[in-house]
Amino acid sequence: MPRHTNRRRPDRDRRPQRHKTVLHDRDAHRTNAFRCVGCRLDVPVTAPGTAHRNHCPHCLASRHVDRRIPGDRAADCRGRMEALGMSVRPDGEWLLIHQCRSCGRLSANRIAGDDNPLALLHLVLGPLRDPTRAERALRAL
Repeated sequence: MPRHTNRRRPDRDRRPQRHKTVLHDRDAHRTNAFRCVGCRLDVPVTAPGTAHRNHCPHCLASRHVDRRIPGDRAADCRGRMEALGMSVRPDGEWLLIHQCRSCGRLSANRIAGDDNPLALLHLVLGPLRDPTRAERALRAL
């Protein structure tokens, strides 16, 4: 009886993966949602309170897709953007501050109406738990 091992087969011996149509007929999921780079959940493209969905409402992670104008999708980087903190506009609107892990660029994104309130609160209270967090973020710039 052959003994099974957990070794991976070389790529040349692997079969190509088949297209799965069981749950996603004709790529309909691609037009209505995208997969989060952080938590890997499907995220709807539309967001209440904003014209362009720029981050995951569950974990607040984003992808570096916009260059200068929200929704232009002109960035070449496509790196993962981590939520560093929050900012507030003079009119009281909250903004998420993201930093790209690949190129280091900072961006501000409006929060959406369906964002996880606990994740937002955790992000706001982060500097109170760790007073050196803000200083480390400034030094990284």
